[in-house]
Amino acid sequence: MSKCSQCGVCCRLFLINLSEEEYRSGRYDTMFDEFVSDFEEAEMVGANILAQKEDNSCIYLKDKKCSIHNFRPQSCKNFFCDSDNLQFQSMIKKIKDYKNEKA
Repeated sequence: MSKCSQCGVCCRLFLINLSEEEYRSGRYDTMFDEFVSDFEEAEMVGANILAQKEDNSCIYLKDKKCSIHNFRPQSCKNFFCDSDNLQFQSMIKKIKDYKNEKA
């Protein structure tokens, strides 16, 4: 079973879409949340995406680690850098490239 290494690179490179349940929970800060009132509208305008800092990293990335790791969104739980799932291969390549650039 894969385990997150908590390197935080995915939190710097990718936008996180919340499910309807996660969005409606009010547990997460999202983009443009002050402008929309329902999930369908939020999906259309990207308001169901986790908020970002000025450097475009996830707002919950603190000291290079996920500050909400134990209750992170399902899309974050589904992704692992060492996954062999084909749907994640382009993301994994971006992470490897990022790490190689920073090395």
